[in-house]
Amino acid sequence: MRPRIGFLGTGWIGRHRMEAMLATGAVEAAAFCDPSPECAAEAGKLAPDAAPADSLEGMLALGLDGIVIATPSALHAEQSVQALEAGAAVFCQKPLGRTAAEARAVVEAARQADRLLSVDLSYRHTEAMRRIAGLIREGALGEVFAVDLVFHNAYGPDKPWFYDPVQSGGGCVIDLGVHLVDLALWALDFPEVEAVDARLLSGARPLAAGQVEDYAVAQFRAGAAEIRLACSWRLQAGRDAVIEASFYGTQGGAALRNVNGSFYDFTAERFSGTASERLADPPDAWGGRAAAAWATQLAVSPAFDPAAEQFIRSAEVLDHIYGR
Repeated sequence: MRPRIGFLGTGWIGRHRMEAMLATGAVEAAAFCDPSPECAAEAGKLAPDAAPADSLEGMLALGLDGIVIATPSALHAEQSVQALEAGAAVFCQKPLGRTAAEARAVVEAARQADRLLSVDLSYRHTEAMRRIAGLIREGALGEVFAVDLVFHNAYGPDKPWFYDPVQSGGGCVIDLGVHLVDLALWALDFPEVEAVDARLLSGARPLAAGQVEDYAVAQFRAGAAEIRLACSWRLQAGRDAVIEASFYGTQGGAALRNVNGSFYDFTAERFSGTASERLADPPDAWGGRAAAAWATQLAVSPAFDPAAEQFIRSAEVLDHIYGR
């Protein structure tokens, strides 16, 4: 029997992840919940046999095997813990928690419940990043000693809660930088991090009380590698987005870059001196791969995966960037 899944939050991202999971054939949509009648109606079209629910509690009462959480950031940790304690596996949108303490509490709940936990850190699953990570792990770049990470977005979020640090946990760093930190640590196999330093700005000025950053630069050491990170909202960059992750080693380099400002199309190149070799090109339907992987793994076993510890490591770096 396929695992029965509930979907909490069925906006665009929630529905996209639902569609990716159902396409695997590994799970079935048993229930969905969203306060927006329009979003709930769209979810019903994707999963006509699923039951609409008015709350997470209502879905958990159905004895579901898993819950997919795509709600505002302030709710992620609490809802994840509630689902895990009820015996449901969890797939959660990023960030798992607004702080490392919240992320740690969710991972501990998953361990205690012996239930699968994953986070939608989707950029790991681009073909471009897969190819680069493969080169790093097989030693083809030698010792990686420098990593440059960039995520500039010409737009800012359109929901007010993003701009309240209590609800969001922060600004562009926790929204966009979380992907960059995860990419670097994941590709380098999560080495120890030290010497974190950062500068956060809002409207080109240092943060005042109650503000979140719309521009940030940070630097830290991960194992032998020096990491430099920059991210922003509403940067006047002449395109929709600038997304790059460049890795430089003693025997070569490699870089992921978005194409023509796209949020979805990426290339990967390998460098040797002044020469470059293309490793990956669009099209690449990567957006739902993290969700599909969780659904497939859940169908095999709902047990806790120790890889969930990685989510704490990334959250700790974000805490240091924010000075927490």
